[in-house]
Formats: sequence, structure tokens, C-alpha cells
Amino acid sequence: MPGLYIGSTSGYSGKNMIVMGLGLRFQKEGLRLGYMKPVGAIPVELNGKLGDEDAFFMQQVLGVSGEPADVTPVVVTHDFKVQAFNGRVEDHVAPIVEGYENISANKDLTLIAGSGSMYSGKYCGVDGIHLVKTLGVKSIVIDRFQKELNYDYLVVLKESLGDNLAGVVLNDIPPSFMDEITTLIKPFLESKGVKVLGVIPKDPFMGTIKVTDLADRLGGKIISAHGKVAHPVESFLIGTMQVENFMTHFRRQRNSAVIVGGDRSDVQLVALEGECPCLVLTGNLYPNDIILTRSEVLGTPIIMVRDDTFSVAKKMEDILSRHKLRDSAKVKHGAELVASHLDFDYIKKELGLD
Repeated sequence: MPGLYIGSTSGYSGKNMIVMGLGLRFQKEGLRLGYMKPVGAIPVELNGKLGDEDAFFMQQVLGVSGEPADVTPVVVTHDFKVQAFNGRVEDHVAPIVEGYENISANKDLTLIAGSGSMYSGKYCGVDGIHLVKTLGVKSIVIDRFQKELNYDYLVVLKESLGDNLAGVVLNDIPPSFMDEITTLIKPFLESKGVKVLGVIPKDPFMGTIKVTDLADRLGGKIISAHGKVAHPVESFLIGTMQVENFMTHFRRQRNSAVIVGGDRSDVQLVALEGECPCLVLTGNLYPNDIILTRSEVLGTPIIMVRDDTFSVAKKMEDILSRHKLRDSAKVKHGAELVASHLDFDYIKKELGLD
């Protein structure tokens, strides 16, 4: 039965969204679907069995079952890394092949989710390129726009994978770059034999994070407006400047969390009155009573953190670029994005499902 490996040029590129979108669409068309994630990077136990957090989540979303030992034969724990770097030689590919055979039995298609980039796991022989060739499956590689696209990487992958590369998906493309994609990048890639299966535009909603999740990731404490912690945060703004300058920037970024020192009540008040989704106060300093009262009245949560403003801003940048797909509304929206921007007819033809 055919298999399709979903890989990427780097971590946090949208593999779960693509797997989910493909899976839900194929299931809607009546295909019996299998799912596995050969290498798990987020170890977690469920019912006493070791597996991968993403894999357990995707099984739930797709409504598919499978023993963790088959779904994720290789789980990268600290002990696993120590053994690998100490030169302990084990065949990690054999259990992956066995798991794939068990999962794909009596299935019309098995989706195989990669971990990290296509070269991740090279140190122990379980990188995406090796697995695609060993399993004899087709692959789709996602390249997420992060300042630019990895054109060279995609061309090299085509040379490495040959016909095993069904095509690539260009993800999170900002509006300002769309014209260049259409007129320059896509024609260039396809002239090199790299089929562009879809171009997914940047979607603000997919990059949001709930206030409550943000507080948890920052190691902070929510101290007000606890009933409004489901507010979505799209981006962030640092409130270290003078109030007049801050107001100018803030008007352009209304859905941004405002990171500001706990002693800057002037900026805090402007942000609250401007209906920002939340305040992140740094330096472990409580706001004054006026700020707390306005926060409660306006329903704007305040997160208090120990770190300084610069450190929190760096964390925020990382969190917003790497926040995982977990919210049910995002699952639905992500599936719709994939369904509307990928060439499913071509994919089915490549897999022999047409």
C-alpha cells in the first residue's frame, strides 16, 4: 500500500498541519488511512507506553489507532542520545520498517510524519532521506518562509530523492512575497524538476497563541482578568519607548501583547485602553492598583514574569514561531488552508490513488 512521508527543510515548518489537512481530506474521500511518526522528539507516556506527544495528538485528530511501538518506533530520550553519541551501534531502521508494515496493512494510504528537517536523525541513521528510500515511499517537503526560502535545499533534495520526491509545499508566505513566488521562485523550482504542490499564504490566526498558553510558556503568572485568558495573541510589541512613540507603533499592531517593565504604568495604561490582548509585565514587579483595576474592567489579562524585557521578547519570538497546533479551531482552520491550496489531484496521481 502507498505511503507518503511529510518532511521539511527545518523544524516547525507546518508538518502537522499538512499531515492533518491531507489526512482529513483523504478520509473524507473514503480512504482507509494509516499514520505513523517514525522518530519522536517529544517523549511522553500514555497508559504506561512511551510515545511521542505529536503522534498521540495526530492519532486523536485523525481518529486512527496503532500501538506506540509501531507508530513511533524510535523515541529520542536523553538516554537515547547518550548511547548514540557514545558510539553504541543499533539498527533503528528495522523497527521503523516493521512498524510501517504493521500500520500500512489493509490501508489505502499511510501518512508518515517527519521530525525536524529531512537531515535530522542522520547521526543514528533515521534521517528523512534515508527513511524515504528505505520504505520506498513518496515524499512531500515543506519549506516555510523565514526571511527567505531554502531554494538550494529543495533542489538538492530533488537530486537526493529523485522520483521519491512528489513535490514541495511553500508555507507561511507573506503577501509581499507572493508575486516573487509566482513569477520567479515557482518557475525556477519546476525548471529543476521540483514540483510545487501548493503555496500557503501567511495566516495570522495560525500563528496565534492563547494568553493562558503564553503565560505557561513564559513561566509567568496571570494576575488579573482570569476569565479572559482565551484571548488570542498574534504578535508582540515592546513598550520600552516614550509613550508618544509607543502609541504610534501600537496603533499599527492592535492584536499584539505588550511587553513592558512592571514599573512603566504610563505605557501599561495606554496599552490597556488600546485593547491589547494582554500585558506582559517584566522584572517580577506588580502593577499599581489603577492598572489592576482597569485590567479587570476592560478584561485584559496581565501576565507577570521574572525575566527582563529583552529576555521575554526573545522568548516570545521563539514561542510565536514555534507554537504547536493544538487548538480545535486551529485544527479546522489549518485543514481548510491545506484543502484550498494543495494540488490534491496531482498528489493522488503520484500515489497511484487516482
